[in-house]
Amino acid sequence: MYLVESKGGAIVCMLFSLFFLGTWPAIMTLLERRGRLPQHTYLDYSITNLLAAVIIAFSFGQIGKSTPESPNFLTQLSQDNWPSVMFAMAGGVVLSIGNLSTQYGAFVGLSVVEVITSSITVVIGTTLNYFLDDKINRAEILFPGVGCFLIAVCLGSAVHSSNAADNKTKLKNLSNDNKLETVDTGSSTTKEEFPNNGAKDLENGNAPPGKAKAGTAAFLIELENRRSIKVFGKGTLIGLAITFFAGFCFSLFSPAFNLATNDQWHALKKGVPKLVVYTAFFWFSVSCFVLAIILNVIFLYRPVLNLPKSTLRAYVNDWNGRGWAFLAGLLCGFGNGLQFMGGQAAGYAAADAVQATGNEYSVVMLSSGKYIKLRLLKWLIR
Repeated sequence: MYLVESKGGAIVCMLFSLFFLGTWPAIMTLLERRGRLPQHTYLDYSITNLLAAVIIAFSFGQIGKSTPESPNFLTQLSQDNWPSVMFAMAGGVVLSIGNLSTQYGAFVGLSVVEVITSSITVVIGTTLNYFLDDKINRAEILFPGVGCFLIAVCLGSAVHSSNAADNKTKLKNLSNDNKLETVDTGSSTTKEEFPNNGAKDLENGNAPPGKAKAGTAAFLIELENRRSIKVFGKGTLIGLAITFFAGFCFSLFSPAFNLATNDQWHALKKGVPKLVVYTAFFWFSVSCFVLAIILNVIFLYRPVLNLPKSTLRAYVNDWNGRGWAFLAGLLCGFGNGLQFMGGQAAGYAAADAVQATGNEYSVVMLSSGKYIKLRLLKWLIR
């Protein structure tokens, strides 16, 4: 089994984790803005998210010889370590609920969602991990950052309220030439709905690019007509409530994982080795996958927030954006795995702060409400 033991190795893991965890939320929001149902997207995402955990477990978790103190992944599966397994699975449950909640964060926008959720994660999760890690991180460096993230929670809420008021004013002042109408297609976007004349636009999907200037009332209406989650007429508190709930869930999964791998509460029987990070991550991802599949299959037939109904057959046949959803799942899975690998060496409190920074990176991928159209991404979807 390969273990990250040096601070340098932990930093490398966290840097890759920062990039991966900062990219996948932008991809998920991209698909929602292109009209794909979040139930379809999240089902695809869940499959590859679990696949990433399996790959990590059977590669890093099986490298080298197994020892009594640090058994390999397969060896540890048969050991009596269920108290730690339950902590790991509890972490996967709250992460799954948090991720699912952020998919309905369209009411506030990705930039506000990531700022608030990551800030709550740092304020609560980093504080809990600091004490669980026996204060191995320097408090004089860690907690001023926690304070800054606490301020960010307040500012993020204020930004959402300001944006909502600004959009409402723009729509009120819309000229009589434009009518405020939304089109609910009842399913994910298809090529027939938005004909593609050879040019693809990452923000608009198959819609012809350049139809309205970003930030204008016309752009807001075009986006509302195209996206799967309709946000016009929804109250400010709905979006903020979902976002704060997601942030609270995110703040708990890392401390639960910390308890699973370090057994600070001495739940394991004497002589049973602690759960290695790869075994814990495997069970963590299994519980995340199972809950995500159950909830999203239910949401296909009993959707929330006035989303259109769907079916398993419609989901299986919906290939529009499936590759991007698969990519998002892989990025999130490997990002979480690397975060935990680095956290085992450098402390989970520090890893939480890095994860939050990665979430802020998602905001950088937005420019004036639109995604930065990277040449690499354009090349990938040709």
